[in-house]
Amino acid sequence: MTTTSTPLADEIAARLTAALRPTALDVINDSHHHAGHSGDDGTGESHWTVVVESAAFVGLNRVARQRLVNTALADLLATRIHALAMKTHAPGEA
Repeated sequence: MTTTSTPLADEIAARLTAALRPTALDVINDSHHHAGHSGDDGTGESHWTVVVESAAFVGLNRVARQRLVNTALADLLATRIHALAMKTHAPGEA
């Protein structure tokens, strides 16, 4: 598992790990690409990408998978995360 090392990245990783027991997880801070744009709160932790591989996604469509991620991060999405891109895979999917 690869994670950008910041307090919020650690929190995102911990929540996704607890909720989804991923076999692979990348938490990537994209905030530097959005500095000065709408939604940039100046913390350097506003825009994220997560790449998650989990058996919890087996048999689920893209929207259902995204809902699981959104549920795990719900209060962070409401307060600290402005934008979240996600790539979700079941084990064995490319």
